Amino acid sequence: MAVNKQPVLKKCRSLGIEPAYLGVFKKSRKQLDTRRPKKLSEYGLQLKEKQKAKFIYGVLERQFHNYFESASKRRGVVGENLLRMLELRLDNVIFRLGFARTRREARQVVGHKLISVNGKRVNIPSYQCKPGDTVEVRDKSKTMQRFKDILDVTGNFLIPEWLTCDRENLRGVVQQMPNREQIDIPVNETLIVELYSK
Repeated sequence: MAVNKQPVLKKCRSLGIEPAYLGVFKKSRKQLDTRRPKKLSEYGLQLKEKQKAKFIYGVLERQFHNYFESASKRRGVVGENLLRMLELRLDNVIFRLGFARTRREARQVVGHKLISVNGKRVNIPSYQCKPGDTVEVRDKSKTMQRFKDILDVTGNFLIPEWLTCDRENLRGVVQQMPNREQIDIPVNETLIVELYSK
């Protein structure tokens, strides 16, 4: 299984996004380049937006393209459908609930079979959650030091409106499909749609 192992801070600098969107609160020691940036072409801007979305959600090219194809077949605005599908990935839901510090850690937590959805063990990070799904850390795993540390560190973690979280029991429920206003990532999805529509 292919995994993106690029250095987070370096990639964030090149894409112009804050590492906090990935759950990383380190600051880069390298000085930002103060020279005037190159003016990007229309294609360059579209490509950059796609790269941002792929990097934030930890999705590689083929899988991202499949998400776009699926989003374009659904009712509604294609760009919003795409972001909604990415938000409802199981690894992202775990990250949004605060059960992992980063999306990469959330992916690992799911892959190690520590999560159940509606009482069934799921180890597929790309599993699509639906409204009404109950996502929780399995009983055997709740005593792990990893989750104790996470609960101590992320006590004031902001849970999106489309999720509810029972922190003591490490359980969350997907209340509804997220709308665009509830998805706080700095990506212009319209440019991604334009790129794929060529």
